[in-house]
Amino acid sequence: MKYLLLVHHNEESFSKMSEETRKSMLAESVQLCHQLHGKRQYVHASPLQPVATATVVQVRDGKRSVTDGPFIETREQLAGYFLVDAQDLDEAIEIAGRIPGARIGAVEVRPLREIAGLPGECS
Repeated sequence: MKYLLLVHHNEESFSKMSEETRKSMLAESVQLCHQLHGKRQYVHASPLQPVATATVVQVRDGKRSVTDGPFIETREQLAGYFLVDAQDLDEAIEIAGRIPGARIGAVEVRPLREIAGLPGECS
C-alpha cells in the first residue's frame, strides 16, 4: 500500500540552522531515499520551496480565486514529502521515524486511496 509521508516543520527555525546542519539533513534524506529504493519502497520524494512561493486556487460558484501565500497560517509549514510503498501502517510509521524532518517537526502519515482508471494504474 502506498503512503504519503508529509513533512512539517517551522521554516523560520529551519532557516536559522547552520548551512552545515541543513545540508546534512538533506544528505540524510537522500540516503534514506536510496535505502527505500533498494527495498522497492521508494516511489518519490521532494522538499518543497518555501511557503512564501505558494499559490492557492479556489473555485466558488464557478469563479476562480488565486491567492499568494499559504492557505492557512500555522506555526509549522508543509516542507516536503515522501511517497512510499509499505506493507502496512506500522512499516510506514517506521519509515516516517527515519525522516530527518521528524526530529525538528512532525511527519504526517497518510494512506493513499487507490482509484482504478488513473494513468499508470491497473483497472
